[in-house]
Amino acid sequence: MAHPVDWSPLRLSTPVRQHVFGGRALADRLGRTGLPSGPVAETWEVSDVDGEGATVTEGPLAGRSLRELLADDPHGLLGDRPPAPHGPRFPLLTKFIDGTHALPVHLHADDATARRLEGEPNGKTEAWHVLDAVPGATALVGARPGTDRERLRRALLAQDFDAVMRRLPVRAGQTVYVPGGTLHSFGPGTLVYEIEQTSDIQQHAMPWRMEDGAPLDEREREANIERLLDEWRPEPRPEFQPGLSVPVEDSVVRTVLCAGPYFALERWTAGRSARISRRFTTAQVLSNAGAPVTVGCDGWTGRLDRARTLLLPAALGEVRVAGPAHVLFGYVPDLQDDIRVPLTAAGHGPAVIAALGEGL
Repeated sequence: MAHPVDWSPLRLSTPVRQHVFGGRALADRLGRTGLPSGPVAETWEVSDVDGEGATVTEGPLAGRSLRELLADDPHGLLGDRPPAPHGPRFPLLTKFIDGTHALPVHLHADDATARRLEGEPNGKTEAWHVLDAVPGATALVGARPGTDRERLRRALLAQDFDAVMRRLPVRAGQTVYVPGGTLHSFGPGTLVYEIEQTSDIQQHAMPWRMEDGAPLDEREREANIERLLDEWRPEPRPEFQPGLSVPVEDSVVRTVLCAGPYFALERWTAGRSARISRRFTTAQVLSNAGAPVTVGCDGWTGRLDRARTLLLPAALGEVRVAGPAHVLFGYVPDLQDDIRVPLTAAGHGPAVIAALGEGL
């Protein structure tokens, strides 16, 4: 099929967030280059958030925005997966996040609440894949059973988070799927890769600003907590999961880390003499969590350094990654064909498949 855009793998601009919870782990532990001095909390690997949308940085499409390319050739970019029904944005936002210090206790509205209270077309469900964590690292994920609005309000005002939130151990290699409306935080000493719906809405419960640590006056802080309570969902209590593996071939392992209606995330590893070959019919966000690799598809060959990302348009159809490799693929799944069928064929039961996310 001919496409209006002559597609190749896309290297994109990556906005950087220097929030107070960040450190230097992306540079020191992942080897990410080109970062500004000082603490770095987040790099936005693929973003179509309003005002922070990515542009192509090299090749024939250099200078063009991701949103412009999606408008010009939606089928070439997304294939058989339509954009979010609420608007023209690329549906996935992915990040590397350095939780050298603890993130603020916060939440992101779900779709219905985002439309009702935020005036936004969609909310933000997300998942964290833990790349590294110090011994004893924990995360706060969801409310304790029996927590009601008034009890939560009192605890948030007192910053007594453990009285009302579940504290879970964090280990490298695990993943947790966090539905919109779930109160959460992680860190200190935690480095994650995050995949989520395209959105930047959030409400947090802290007495300081996330951007610079400046204190909030009590009236503003109380108003923030009231907005958070209006968007809070008490039911989700997600757990960290190790992922479910699917046989590929000798020395190549595919592990489904999480999946739901908005996104799936997979880890693929390959030994030194092996090669990952992945066919696809929708856009793939390919991020490198290991040593530099050589990537090839449709006549294009290039190097992908550690903690760097390529966006692979659906029109390319296949990608090859030379081993040794440890890479992540994020995409909008068909839950039946992409998740249930291969995992069931690999011998995984319905309960463990359902624990990967929502809608399974």
